[in-house]
Amino acid sequence: MSKVLVITTSLRARSNSDLLAQRLIAGARDAGHDVELISLKGKEIRYCIGCLSCMKTQRCVQRDDAAQIADQVKNADTLVFVTPIYYYGMSGQMKTLLDRMNPLYTTDYRFRKVYLLSVAAEVEADTAARAVSGLQGFIDCFPKAVFAGALFCGGITDAGEAEKKEAELAEAYDFGQSLE
Repeated sequence: MSKVLVITTSLRARSNSDLLAQRLIAGARDAGHDVELISLKGKEIRYCIGCLSCMKTQRCVQRDDAAQIADQVKNADTLVFVTPIYYYGMSGQMKTLLDRMNPLYTTDYRFRKVYLLSVAAEVEADTAARAVSGLQGFIDCFPKAVFAGALFCGGITDAGEAEKKEAELAEAYDFGQSLE
């Protein structure tokens, strides 16, 4: 049993990302994992200012919600990032959060497996490729971690539309069950 941290990054009400994340979480819990969810809705996460103080102190000089999220990321075995695809990339708030995880770089972080669930209106198989690539760039900075898999759910546009997408809901559940 792993401690799984799911971070949803959509700020939209009735987010399709969140709806699919709930199915992923159900699958992971049914597989025996201890799952915690963080939503970036309502969180204050400022941009990294590039001062690199965190490389010495393992803490960011900024006081916002990123520090607590970083602690939760550090202590999870498995990470799952959930993002809508905007302009064929991860959401800006996800990228901002990843930038703010820099204090973890020199710590003894626990996470080893990192996954991505993404949702978009577009349906082409390569729609999420840049989001995967961006997340891989983050993972490459953590030598004990690996990109362990991705699920892309395309053809979902309107808020709450995922509630009616039986195949994608089932895929998200199965993806959750497959987490390591």
